Amino acid sequence: MKPEKDAARSVDQLDADRLQKLLEAFDRVQVLVVGDVVLDEYLWGRAERISPEAPVPVVQVDAESTVLGGAGNVARNVIALGGRCALVSVVGDDADAAAVRGALANLGIAGDGIVCEAGRPTTRKTRVVAGGQQVVRFDRETRAPVAKASVAAMLDATRAWGQRLDAAILVDYAKGVLCEGLVAPLLASLGERGVPVAVDPKEDVARYRGASLLKPNWAEACRMASRGAVPVEAGSEMPEAALFEALARNFGESRLVVTRGRAGMTILEPGEAAVVVPTAVREVFDVQGAGDTAMATLVLAASAGASLLEAAVLANAAAGVVIGKMGTATATRGEVGIELPRAIASARGEK
Repeated sequence: MKPEKDAARSVDQLDADRLQKLLEAFDRVQVLVVGDVVLDEYLWGRAERISPEAPVPVVQVDAESTVLGGAGNVARNVIALGGRCALVSVVGDDADAAAVRGALANLGIAGDGIVCEAGRPTTRKTRVVAGGQQVVRFDRETRAPVAKASVAAMLDATRAWGQRLDAAILVDYAKGVLCEGLVAPLLASLGERGVPVAVDPKEDVARYRGASLLKPNWAEACRMASRGAVPVEAGSEMPEAALFEALARNFGESRLVVTRGRAGMTILEPGEAAVVVPTAVREVFDVQGAGDTAMATLVLAASAGASLLEAAVLANAAAGVVIGKMGTATATRGEVGIELPRAIASARGEK
C-alpha cells in the first residue's frame, strides 16, 4: 500500500486523470478478505393497512432477494470495482451456507476459504422493506467465537494464497469469526509475507494495533480514542482536536481513515496532522453497506499506488454511489468514474 512518488498529498494536487488511471489499475490488485460473512435477505412489499390483531403494519410481500453482506459485501465491492478477491469466513451447516456459497460462485470467488462449522448458524439478517422504508429486521446469528478447528482451517486457507496477495482486509462485524485466537496469528502470518493489512474494526480494537490501515466510523473512533468509553456522536462530547490527538497517541503506527457519513472522511497518517476530506451532498436512499464500499475502495486504491488522500477521494465517490441505492449495494468502476468529479470538487471545498 505504498503510494507512487507523484501521488497527491494535498487537495490542490488532486488530478482527475490520475485518479481515473488509479481506478483502471484496480484490475491488477488481488485482495484477501477475512471476517464475518452475512446473508442479507430482503422482503420487498407494501404496507397499506394496520393489522386487526395488533397495532402493526401489514406488509404485502411482492418480492424477495438475498445478497452477501458483512465481509461478503466487501468482497462483492472488490469484484464490482474490478479487483480480484478471495474470501475466508465461517458458515454453519445449513441452507443459508449453501446460499452463501452460491452467491460467491456467481461472483467468481472460490468457496474453498469458507469453513463449515456444525452447530453454528450462518449469520442471516432479514429486512422487511415497505414503500422504500425498512419496517423491521430479524437477525439469526451467534456472537460466540468460532471453534479452534475453524480457526485452524481459516489460517490454512489464508496461507494457501502465499505471495499472491497485494493486501488483506479484516472485516469485523462482531459475529465471532475474528476472534482472539485468529487475529494475532493471522496478522503475524500476513506480516511475515509483507502483506499490508487494513481493518474495519468493531468492538475490541486493541487487537488490531499495528495494522497498516484502520477504518473506524466516528463512534468506533471515539471508542478507540477513549479506550472503551461510551461512543459519542460527531461533534458532541469529544472535540475533534482531542479525538485525533488521542488516536495518534493510541494508534499512531497505523494510517487511519475515520468515516463520518455526510461529513465525508478524516484521514490521519503517522506524524501528520488530521485532514478532513469532505464528500458531495446528495440524496441518501440507504447508508447500509457504504462503509464496506469505502473500505474496498480505499484498499484497492492504496494497492494501486494512491496516496491516502487520493484513496479517500475515490472512496467518497464510491460511497456516494451506493447511498443512492436501496439495500446492500455495490459501486462499479464506471459509476465511481462518473461520481469522481463531484468527489474532487467536494474535497477542494468547491460547491
